[in-house]
Parts: sequence; C-alpha cells; structure tokens
Amino acid sequence: MMVAGGNRRTDNVSNILHAAPDKLRQRLFQIIFESDTPAAKGFDIALIAAILVSVAVVLLDSVPTLHARYGALFWHLEWGFTLLFTVEYLLRLICLQRPVLYARSFYGVVDFLSILPTWLSLLLPGGQSLLVIRVLRVLRLLRVFRLWAYVGEGEMLSRALLRSRRKIVLFLVSVLMIVTVFASVIYLVEPPEAGFTSIPRAMYWGVVTLTTVGYGDIAPVTPFGQFISALMMILGYSIIAVPTGVFSAEVIRELQREGQSSEACPGCGREGHDRDARYCKHCGAWLDEEKPDPHADEPDSSAS
Repeated sequence: MMVAGGNRRTDNVSNILHAAPDKLRQRLFQIIFESDTPAAKGFDIALIAAILVSVAVVLLDSVPTLHARYGALFWHLEWGFTLLFTVEYLLRLICLQRPVLYARSFYGVVDFLSILPTWLSLLLPGGQSLLVIRVLRVLRLLRVFRLWAYVGEGEMLSRALLRSRRKIVLFLVSVLMIVTVFASVIYLVEPPEAGFTSIPRAMYWGVVTLTTVGYGDIAPVTPFGQFISALMMILGYSIIAVPTGVFSAEVIRELQREGQSSEACPGCGREGHDRDARYCKHCGAWLDEEKPDPHADEPDSSAS
C-alpha cells in the first residue's frame, strides 16, 4: 500500500511538473497574442511604444549632425531594442504549438526582419538603415484597438487587386510597348547632344513624359521630336485612368459579392444570391433546404 501511495504521489508530482510549462505557455500566449485582458493590452501598447521609439532612433541616427553628437547613445539604444525584440520573437515561437506556421506568416516574417538588420550589421556595416521596417509592426495597433473592420476592408481591396492583376499586367505591357516605339523614334530624330545617346536613355525619357512627370533633364530640340513629346503627354493623360477603372470595377464586384450569399441553389447549383433571398433568381427554386417551400402545394396558375 505504501508503495502504491508513493507511486501516486510521484505521478502527481510528474503531472504538476508537466502541466507547469503548459500553463506558462498558455499564459504567455494570452499576454502576447490576445488583447482582451489588461495584461495583454498593456503588453501590446508597451510593444508599440518600443517600436515607435526604435524607429525614431533609426531616423534620428541618419541625420549627420545628430549621429556625430549622439552616435554612441543611438548605438546602445538600438542594441537594447534589438535584444528586447529578439526575446519577444523567441517567446512568440515558444508559446505556440506550431511555431513554424507563425514564422511563415506575415507578422512572423515582419518580426524576424525587424531584428535581422542589427545582427547583420555585425557582418555588413550600414545594415541598420533597414530597421525602418519595424514600422510595419505598428499594424498590430489594429488588433489592440479592435479595428478589424479596417483589416477586412484591406483584404477586400487586396482581393480586388488580385482579380485585376491580368488586366493590369496587360496594361503595363502595352505601356512598355508604346514607350519602346516612341523612344526608338525619338532616338532616330534627335541628336545625341540633346541627351538621347541610346534607346534605353530615350526609354527613360519616354517613361517620364508618358507619366507626365517631366523632369526636364532630357528634352527634344527638333520640331518633330517636340511633336512626339506633346503626343506622348496627351497619350499619358488619356491612359492614366485605365488601371484606375479596372481596379474600381473589381472593387465594385467585391462589394457586390460581400452582399451576397455563397449558398448554392439546390435547383441549378448557381451561387450569388442575396442573403435574404428565398428563391433562386436564376431558376426560381426554393433555397432553404432545411425548410419546405410554403408555396410548393399551391396550384400553378399558368397550368390552368
């Protein structure tokens, strides 16, 4: 009996030792990844403050006068923030059951890239300038203040951009062909003294002119070349609205999809019905499979 009791006590101690790390991981997860407790909100706000201060340090350190005067202070602050964010990144991985999935996610990649430049600076001097990527981590502010509606709108815009990618790529290829043709013509009619020393150089002028930027560092001097420039400017104004129209059309379609249900019609199998629709707009079938059609037993007036 004493042996059995001793075994039970040993098992209890073993269970407690195994449960302690799990409870610690669960507590870390609630603080680091959640935002519905005072501790979690305090952690997120403190983290965002540290991110903003660290980005400000990088920006100020790029000013020559401030770097000459406070360079040592900026260096110590930067390494302090890097060590802090490194520990935070490791804790995020430790408290997850599948840390690899988080490491591959958007926020996981941003968290990793936010600490990578400082460690790389040990091998590649000057890498600290890439630390401004930490400003992307402020996107966690949306989670802290429950602004997920903005995230949903951003996802809708991303889907619209993804759906219009082929049209936009086709538009860019068309623009590239126009620039190449006009650049070749302007290269033939303009003297090298005007700056058109090669077709790639003329293509640079074509992009600047077609986008109506007009730096003025290269300009045609012959009448025919000036005519081509005017034609390209007018063409630039006429085609600038094309990608905007394509993207706007996809946004409208996404808004229409959000107001529609993904439920398929049991009659014809089509989707895209309004959320409050009871009958299919394509075949007239009753959509709710769990309830009977209240008008199913009514006689068809067209039959009589």
